[in-house]
Amino acid sequence: MDDTLHVVVRWALYLDLGLMAGLPLAALLAFRQDAGRMALAIGLRRLLVVLASMGLLVSLCHLAMLALAMSGVAALSDLDGEVFATVLGHTDAGIAWWIRIAALVSVALLTRAARSRGSLPIRSLSVLGAVPLVSLAWTGHAAMNEGARAYIHMAADIVHLIAAAAWLGALAAFALLLRQRGVVSLSRWRLAHQGLSRFAWPGTAIVLALGVSGALNYCLAAGPRLSPLMTTQYGLLLVAKLTLVAAMIALAAGNRYRLVPALGRAIEARHAPVAATALGRSVLLEAGAATLILAIVAWLGMLDPSPSS
Repeated sequence: MDDTLHVVVRWALYLDLGLMAGLPLAALLAFRQDAGRMALAIGLRRLLVVLASMGLLVSLCHLAMLALAMSGVAALSDLDGEVFATVLGHTDAGIAWWIRIAALVSVALLTRAARSRGSLPIRSLSVLGAVPLVSLAWTGHAAMNEGARAYIHMAADIVHLIAAAAWLGALAAFALLLRQRGVVSLSRWRLAHQGLSRFAWPGTAIVLALGVSGALNYCLAAGPRLSPLMTTQYGLLLVAKLTLVAAMIALAAGNRYRLVPALGRAIEARHAPVAATALGRSVLLEAGAATLILAIVAWLGMLDPSPSS
């Protein structure tokens, strides 16, 4: 099996499901009573339909990758119905796959049905949209444990996934609001400024949740030792991931203390294009780092984290 293809499929799955879970969460955390305005401004209904549809497609590809990995055959053409039946009916990853598919279909149907009602049920979508992402915990290192250790590792993995999705969804929402293509209005920038200002404390909580759950995940997967960080491929990739996370935190701090206040002053002066461009560029850089992190996470899930690997 081509591990590169498997990594690409896993990366696409993390990105797609992270956005689908994160955008409704960001609407609630950053925009609160203005969540409906944010949803309308970025076209959230259409985005969720597209993300759910893409999630179904990538999940089918991921199923093929799981079947290849579990069967040990060399090519897709060697797979038969018996292999898929075994994966889907007799493994935790297969059951998680069915749950993911059901949740993706439900998100698509609920979002399309909301078109006739005129407003999105964002709270319901934030819960339902997180289910496909959470299902990925059963395809990672947490699924390799047993007993109480497995439950602790799974819980830490789920917290890590949801926190990362909320950050990713917020970045996507802010980037869409700050872009200057087509018709741009001062009210759109004001909405972005309000969302960024409100996201300051939730953002801090997200970083703390990522730090605690990430440290716990590492200890459960590789043991409470730092030496593997410099002596194994898993450790070196994890260091690269942490470096990118540090860059994201630095960019977020610059946004919070410099660029967001500058946009607020520019909006009050009714001349915001320059400030919006600077902030939008910073948000895109942060989103780019997040995308690279997801690629590393997809790769890490394919590696043995033990120090002897």
